[in-house]
Amino acid sequence: MSGEPAAKKAKTEDYVLYYWPGIPGRGEYVRLAFEYAGVPYTEHADASTLLSIITNPKKSAHPPAFAPPSLKLPSGRFVSQTPAILNHIAPKFGLAGPKYAMLLGAEGESVKIGDKEWEEAEEERAQVHALTLTALDLCNESHDVHHPIAVEDYYEDQKDAAMARAKSYRKNRLPKFLAHFQKVLETNPEAKSNGGAYLVGSKTTTADLVLFHVLEGVSFAFPKRVEVLKKSGKYDNVFKLRDRVANEKGIKEYIASGRRQQFSMGLFRHYPELDDEE
Repeated sequence: MSGEPAAKKAKTEDYVLYYWPGIPGRGEYVRLAFEYAGVPYTEHADASTLLSIITNPKKSAHPPAFAPPSLKLPSGRFVSQTPAILNHIAPKFGLAGPKYAMLLGAEGESVKIGDKEWEEAEEERAQVHALTLTALDLCNESHDVHHPIAVEDYYEDQKDAAMARAKSYRKNRLPKFLAHFQKVLETNPEAKSNGGAYLVGSKTTTADLVLFHVLEGVSFAFPKRVEVLKKSGKYDNVFKLRDRVANEKGIKEYIASGRRQQFSMGLFRHYPELDDEE
């Protein structure tokens, strides 16, 4: 049961993440992948030039991005949309599942395998991607609690709708997502040997990293509700995963470094009136 990424020495000094300054946002999911894998990257966080670069094919690439995050690749091409970025870098960073990680040698070079092994690795990669998307769905629903009508309007202008949305989210949606991930963790064929804290096999994937950050964000936004759900004992494996990832090599150092952006007025927001124990 190894927490070590498979491709730490990949020559990827030219990765550049384009994202807004001051908030973790959707860019944080990409940062966590780089930090865990130990792959160097830089950030372009100049709000005055960000959109003019990534949405202009003459300054970035075709097709232009709709919105950040956008990742400039060593080739000079750009990939946008958080799940697309993660799905692209996951196999290169050893985050696409145990079977895919085995396809990489010690220096990150490809290993020759048969068609059956390749197909199995691709199927597992698809499973990792599906779990990543599901965790990002929870992120989106958490955001929509405080902006249930229009993203361009202030929270105060849709507060009544947010209060109604929050009640449903706390009672139904959040427990449903946690129950799903609890089931995934419990039924992982390797759960008995890995402590039930890995979503696929016994290796950290993009799905683990994304779920970790979503749980951190939900705990910030709804601390009362999360504490009750945690104490219920129904989702022990889910919170075990959060603790495991927080102490993984790469992530632990990233958190301790002070470089990790703090939650504030981004995707996850804490409004006391939207939180409750029920």
